[in-house]
Amino acid sequence: MLASADALPDLTGRTYLITGANSGLGYYTALGLGKKGARVIMACRNPSKAADALAQLKAAGATGCETVTLDLASLDSVQRLAETINASGGPLHGLINNAGIMATPHHLTQDGFEAQIGTNHLGHFALTGRLLPTLLRTPGARVVNVSSYVHRFGTIRLDDLMMTRGYARWPAYFQSKLANLLFTLELKRRAQGRLLSLASHPGYADTNLQTAGAKMEGSKLAEGFFGLGGALFAQSAERGALPSLLAAAAAEVEDGAFYGPSLQLWGAAGPTTCAARARDEATARALWERSVSLTGVSYAELG
Repeated sequence: MLASADALPDLTGRTYLITGANSGLGYYTALGLGKKGARVIMACRNPSKAADALAQLKAAGATGCETVTLDLASLDSVQRLAETINASGGPLHGLINNAGIMATPHHLTQDGFEAQIGTNHLGHFALTGRLLPTLLRTPGARVVNVSSYVHRFGTIRLDDLMMTRGYARWPAYFQSKLANLLFTLELKRRAQGRLLSLASHPGYADTNLQTAGAKMEGSKLAEGFFGLGGALFAQSAERGALPSLLAAAAAEVEDGAFYGPSLQLWGAAGPTTCAARARDEATARALWERSVSLTGVSYAELG
């Protein structure tokens, strides 16, 4: 169990890359790792917001943080960042696939994917595959995919992954979060111990993800509803980041494990369970193959 980021071991000499690290869970994951001496690469879409977050992190004692630009809704952006990281020659001890969008109005990524599956799953699938050369040459490297408790309500629509036959924002989100877990366990099977593949979920955490979809839609009523719910019932984003911190940096973790709050929606971080559909190997293989086809990232290094 992990009740506080202060309980993490010293991380001096270790390097982590976190997507969406300028706010919410990503920010507090960066803070927890950075205060323990890690070098933290904050991969963010908005350079201005990233710069503001970086200043706050450094002031809080996470002095090893730095920013890079990444738009997970663009495969070109993913490739550019991965090429830069791979060319640096340095280690990458942990990739934390944290960024995401939730229950947004229908829109497409730059590559024509439905935005929630495109950002939450396909963007991270491509980034992980592109970074494999660096991950595989770093002993003990970990990939952490941030899923959600609501993956339990998801269904993978292999015949209509982009929901062209009737888009619904919440089922699209549930699908993307289920995809995170199927990807995690299929990566574990294919990597065969050459890296650790893990997943986490924050429970019910108060972040701007709760209201982003309503803001995009322009619904003040929905924005107020979700904002009030977060303020009254959710745990803090700092607490919500603990499962990701445990998966990324705790001394003892199990390959393929799923970490979340002890009470599912609230509490200290520890091992948790996923829905049976997240362990379906046939679906995981089919989603993997579809993801390779869509992104052009083959994971050739895994053989």
